[in-house]
Amino acid sequence: MSEQDTPVTTSVALWPTVDDLWARLEATRVHAGPEGVLLRILKLSEEVGEVAEAVIGATGQNPRKGVTHTWDDVQGELCDVAITALVALRTLTPEAQQVFEAHLQGVRDRPLGPSA
Repeated sequence: MSEQDTPVTTSVALWPTVDDLWARLEATRVHAGPEGVLLRILKLSEEVGEVAEAVIGATGQNPRKGVTHTWDDVQGELCDVAITALVALRTLTPEAQQVFEAHLQGVRDRPLGPSA
């Protein structure tokens, strides 16, 4: 079996955790319906901004603040982006795992550059 024939799967604990986080957020959601879905998806923008802030802080690019973050902070913020994206996907569909794994398989099989 070649690498391209091997199905792409994720950690066993990942999807139950995503489902648990989703359920907890649903239980406390202030905005329902389409507005709630949009706000959950927009949360990604906030998390990506926190990645940018951490990178700027880790590299000392803000001369007023200097070095304010570490690369470990950047890693944590990137994890927050991934978690937020998976929870947003779960908000859109109860089949989030299947949707994600099928998409990941397609991305993995996609050529990286122009074909010869």
